[in-house]
Amino acid sequence: MDSMQKNVLRGVFLSYVLHNCKKSRTFAQNFGTMESNTMEMALLEPEEKELVEYVFHAIPAEDRNGLTPDDVLFVLDMMDDFLEEQGLLKEDPATGEMEYLDGEVDETEQLNYVLDAAKEDGRAISSVQIQLIQDAELQFGIEKGYYEED
Repeated sequence: MDSMQKNVLRGVFLSYVLHNCKKSRTFAQNFGTMESNTMEMALLEPEEKELVEYVFHAIPAEDRNGLTPDDVLFVLDMMDDFLEEQGLLKEDPATGEMEYLDGEVDETEQLNYVLDAAKEDGRAISSVQIQLIQDAELQFGIEKGYYEED
């Protein structure tokens, strides 16, 4: 599976997980820090919570410094926003579901998009942390059977 196929599959999975939070950026901005057993974490759908917790805890402690589960949700949402801006993600007007279209994703461009969005939002998220979030999300999808491993 090449990089483009992984990103398309990643996008399909993110659409499924975040289908109830199409505008998760606003949702995430209103959260604050999400700790286990807090009211904010309780507001997430079970699969969203599982994904965010998995990704957050998959990041090595030394790279997680300063990162919150809210930041993880933000990055996942910005990855989706990037695909939408590239014309690779569109809402089906009949169902309201997000649909992913075939196309190539420039991973460097996507990384820069997420970095810029994080800066604009006042988040101190590094490119290394973003890449680790992307990698952990992919691993989660592989373990769940949403993606195939190369």
